[in-house]
Amino acid sequence: MTPIPNASRAPRLQTPASIPAWLLPAIAVAFTLYRAWVILHLDIDPYVDEAYYWGWAQALDWGYYSKPPLIAGLIALSISLFGDNLLALKAPSLILYPAAALVIQQLGRRLFDARIGFWAGLAFLSMPIVSALGLFVSTDAPLLFLWALGMLLLWRTLQTGSTSGWMAIGLVAGLGMMAKYTMAAFIGSAFLALLAHPGGWRQLARPGPWLALLVAFAVFAPNLWWNLQNGFPTFQHTAEITRVAEGSDRGWNPGEFFEFLGAQWLSFGPLLSVGLAWALLRGPRLWADTRFRFLLMLVLPLLFVVGAQALTGRANGNWAAPIFVGGTVLTIAFLAGAGRARWNLAVAAVALNLLLAPIAYHWPDLLRLAGKELTSRNDPFKRARGWQELAEALRPQVEAQFSAHPDAVLLSDDRELLAQLIYHLHPARHARWQPQAHITDHYGLTAPLTTATGRVFVLVSDRADVSAITARFATAEKLGEADIAVYPKLHRRAAVWLLRDFKGY
Repeated sequence: MTPIPNASRAPRLQTPASIPAWLLPAIAVAFTLYRAWVILHLDIDPYVDEAYYWGWAQALDWGYYSKPPLIAGLIALSISLFGDNLLALKAPSLILYPAAALVIQQLGRRLFDARIGFWAGLAFLSMPIVSALGLFVSTDAPLLFLWALGMLLLWRTLQTGSTSGWMAIGLVAGLGMMAKYTMAAFIGSAFLALLAHPGGWRQLARPGPWLALLVAFAVFAPNLWWNLQNGFPTFQHTAEITRVAEGSDRGWNPGEFFEFLGAQWLSFGPLLSVGLAWALLRGPRLWADTRFRFLLMLVLPLLFVVGAQALTGRANGNWAAPIFVGGTVLTIAFLAGAGRARWNLAVAAVALNLLLAPIAYHWPDLLRLAGKELTSRNDPFKRARGWQELAEALRPQVEAQFSAHPDAVLLSDDRELLAQLIYHLHPARHARWQPQAHITDHYGLTAPLTTATGRVFVLVSDRADVSAITARFATAEKLGEADIAVYPKLHRRAAVWLLRDFKGY
């Protein structure tokens, strides 16, 4: 192992016998195949955001209302390689989470040794948040992969000062920003890690770090330009959901903060979270070791920022997910420090997480084996059920109108319903009922209903009363409706109307 400054003051690592280098890649492949099978076994439809992103992938651009463009590009690439099917839609997550685990394995190996790398990679692969998000495509998959890759490159470049290394970091940071704006925290954390590294501040006098910023900006610039051209919708949306936009309701909110902490506990794993908290509490002692100091700099700043956001506004549980990249290495290395009991906690923590994943995946099966009925109250996958059945029930009425009126436009007043209809029915044109000036989704930004949109519309709505919509057209004819009972207390309902000549809002 490469000598590290101040490493002699660190806890002595005591880990089990050597583990074959091929073992974690083999486990990662097995996990990927298992998760793909689970997706098919659960017989679920795309989650609303997945259907939403699929629509983005059909019209690639440099930005979208709520997210940067990388997720759309990855889905488009996946579909071109694997075909237009459910597994292809989810492939970016199925592939990138295991890939991130392999990068983390290399990070742990470079920082400590091969055994720490294996257990850190396995800890990441088995985390509840990865087990859950691994079934659904989301922006977190590329974000966590690029965060892990950025950390690996950063550690190596801090040792060498290589200009090419810094430029590679800039490329990864820019791509991360194109995945999710949370990657901005990586740039700030990397700067702090540079300052905390022995002699790191001297690298600021060299071109490397500044070239990294330039490369990151160049990669991210197309999304900035898209936002400029469209009134900065993604930045506005981010400000709104974080409650930093003008007029947002902010204040002291301990309830949100403890809910956020609970989400981190569940996301990282019940026992693994204990190890991470223990390591963070011992931070002052670990600080003497350059390796632990590096990890702390890639964990604490984002944890502090999102924690403060939760305390004074609102924070979703996954907003701090990148802390788990460095957190897995930090926790495993700390628990490997001294004493068999501490190492046993690490093994037990990973083993428990490995057990929790199949329990969650097979929860519907376990309920049936226990003789209990699956309902809307106990089905964790209920939001991804019933959409295909609804679309198929509506298809004859909708496609009959498209056949009779080739220029007809599919119209809806609900983002979730419109996303699912676009995914399942593939209409040639669609529009969003958008009477308010404030835009709340990508359809309202790119396909709002206007008097220039067209003359004939096929409205699909789940509202009980659509008179406020139909009154704005010259003629309105109800064609039918569908009611899919997913569960007795969960129905997917929608009615179809033929509308002509929009008169304006």
